[in-house]
Amino acid sequence: MSSLPVAGQSVSHESARAQITGRAHYIDDLPEISGTLFAAPICSPQAHGLLTGLEITQALAMQGVVRVLQACDLPGDPLLATFVHDEPIFASGKVEHVGQVIGIVVATDINTARLAARKVKAHIEPLAPVLSIEQALLAKSWVLPPATLVRGEPEKVIGTAAHRLSGRTRVGGQEHFYLEGQIAYAIPQEQGRLFVHSSTQHPGEVQHWVAHALNLPMHWVTVETRRMGGGFGGKETQAGHLAVWAALAAQLTGRPVKMRLDRDEDFMITGKRHNFLAQYDVGFSADGQIHALQVILASQCGFSADLSGPVNDRAMFHLDNAYYLAHVRIDSFRCKTNTQSNTAFRGFGGPQGMFVIETIMGEIARFLKIDALLVRQRNLYDRAARNTTPYGMVVEDNILPELISTLEHSSQYQDRQEAIRVWNAEHSQLKRGIALTPVKFGISFTATQFNQAGALVQVYTDGSVLVHHGGTEMGQGLHTKVCQIVADELGLPFEQVAISASDTSKIANASATAASAGTDLNARAAQYAAQEIRDKLSAFVAGRDQCKLSEVKFVNGQIITPAQTSDFVDIVKAAYTARIQLWSDGFYITPKIHYDKTTLQGQPFYYFAYGAACVEVILDTLTGEHKICGIDILHDVGTSINPAIDLGQIEGGFVQGMGWLTSEELVWNPQGHLITHAPSTYKIPTAGDIPEHFRVAFWPQANREPNVFGSKAVGEPPLMLALAVIEALREAVASMDREATFSLNAPATPPEVLNAIEQLRAQIKSTVLA
Repeated sequence: MSSLPVAGQSVSHESARAQITGRAHYIDDLPEISGTLFAAPICSPQAHGLLTGLEITQALAMQGVVRVLQACDLPGDPLLATFVHDEPIFASGKVEHVGQVIGIVVATDINTARLAARKVKAHIEPLAPVLSIEQALLAKSWVLPPATLVRGEPEKVIGTAAHRLSGRTRVGGQEHFYLEGQIAYAIPQEQGRLFVHSSTQHPGEVQHWVAHALNLPMHWVTVETRRMGGGFGGKETQAGHLAVWAALAAQLTGRPVKMRLDRDEDFMITGKRHNFLAQYDVGFSADGQIHALQVILASQCGFSADLSGPVNDRAMFHLDNAYYLAHVRIDSFRCKTNTQSNTAFRGFGGPQGMFVIETIMGEIARFLKIDALLVRQRNLYDRAARNTTPYGMVVEDNILPELISTLEHSSQYQDRQEAIRVWNAEHSQLKRGIALTPVKFGISFTATQFNQAGALVQVYTDGSVLVHHGGTEMGQGLHTKVCQIVADELGLPFEQVAISASDTSKIANASATAASAGTDLNARAAQYAAQEIRDKLSAFVAGRDQCKLSEVKFVNGQIITPAQTSDFVDIVKAAYTARIQLWSDGFYITPKIHYDKTTLQGQPFYYFAYGAACVEVILDTLTGEHKICGIDILHDVGTSINPAIDLGQIEGGFVQGMGWLTSEELVWNPQGHLITHAPSTYKIPTAGDIPEHFRVAFWPQANREPNVFGSKAVGEPPLMLALAVIEALREAVASMDREATFSLNAPATPPEVLNAIEQLRAQIKSTVLA
């Protein structure tokens, strides 16, 4: 019998078999209770205007329509229980974006509900909308006050630097495009209570929002999430909207109500990744070392704050990425526009900040006509004087110098770069480019209070184990990793440990499954709970066998002492007879972190996750189309709890980042209508976009902080490895003429790439004519 631990093995996802066979239940698969009603949203057709009334007569006349709900039907506070308290449950008095929900139609079937919703006419007196970052900056239109982070004397030092560059760049937003859309199913219970199935990353927040909206105590509302068909941050806050709408309808009709958005509605109603506009002024030396940097970061937040505050804070915190900035000023503007409220998305502002600094690194290298990798390496944090971030956190665990050098060698970066130089000299239409970029990503919620987790572990008398924790499963393998950790603590095979649905009646006040902290928090809490049970069983067995506690071993479903070996099941039965507690709770708080959000100073992160990617592309300069030729990744996952799951997270995160930077384009027309609102117009990556050469390796060191199993978070950091894609594209464009300059924004769609090429060609032409 093997004594290998369960943790550290590539155990299959706990519901993989059920998902493959179609037996894994998502909310829309659950059997519907007799009498279930269906809700559909009534959406604003205008971006901004005064709402003077709704005509609902036609909708109510339709057979099967039960009720039309609007703001006047709300029993309490008309605003959602968000942090800023600035978002209405239903639009009232005015509308602030196309797709804003004014009310809902409740009917006996979904098709009737949707058809009736379209028959409701909203009377709106148009107002001029603010639809872009530029318009918001001019109007000083903010969802939250601007913020500034300063270290040193950047303006003074820039003026004395040997070289200086100024520029402007922008990076687009991104639709979450989860496979399972937003959905909630609210079921009335006895005595006015409610049970809500919600596809959410934060059941506790959904519970809070529903209770607040319906004037109920929170313990009267139970929210359950067994699994999501993807989330990526889009179901952190915005799943709460559907839960509130469905719960309101259930309370007012006394019948179960399901609400599921179709894909077009989801695109129109829900928020995206924040798009950013950045302006920079950088002073640097002849070898490319940055002396001082000033950056303006302006993001499009939409019509309400949602999570824009912490998203923009994290963009500021990650603008440094892997690089020491001695003198820096970052001004952050959180722009209010008449568009959907943008929200959390994998990386939570970090990718946008890193995009800006990597753009700057590439521009410095091209200006100096030296290898961009050298510029990046010369600016890295070190372990001496250059080891403190602009927000005051010391980088204690920096492994990037060694990691980058290792990847540079294993990817044959230098040889490939020389081969590309030769190729480009011989080819006029097709150009190649290569880039190697690093990632340093902080792990923890910047809102310190969320860095806590609880769990409950129960051992039954047949030796089986059930685990409850506050995290949610969205396909990332959290439940699997938690079960692996618990199985190891109790010395059991993986199959003997099962997971429950995430349930607010079992684990109260749980934080969102976000910030890449799901495993760090919940697996540790579950581990502590399992340790309590193990300690009780150890004491019981040690007393029976008259041995030391340290001599009691839990291995492969057995409990071993110097005196004898017993089956775990037999000990559990004996412990139950002896009235030994066979369940326990566990609670974990992340250590070492502290952060003052007023000064933007402190240690907001427990540790950093690192990585680097080397990407080679080929570009058609006549069409702007490109193809990725090769991807080499070296990523830091610490000691992996589940290598197969971590590999999938790295590959998937990279591809999602690649889509954000190259193909996924959100376009609004002048009236504020999102015109890329379906798979036909919004292009996510496909299998055909993935090169045959896609190599991923793990950095072979444990987390230097005593994290669970020595692991590191792996949900968000890999997405930012894809910055190497757009940097490689910039290198390919630049190879056409090293003297000319250009700007390539993201997403680098073929038209955007052609625009950059035209900029370059225009300069070449003007130089020739001169």
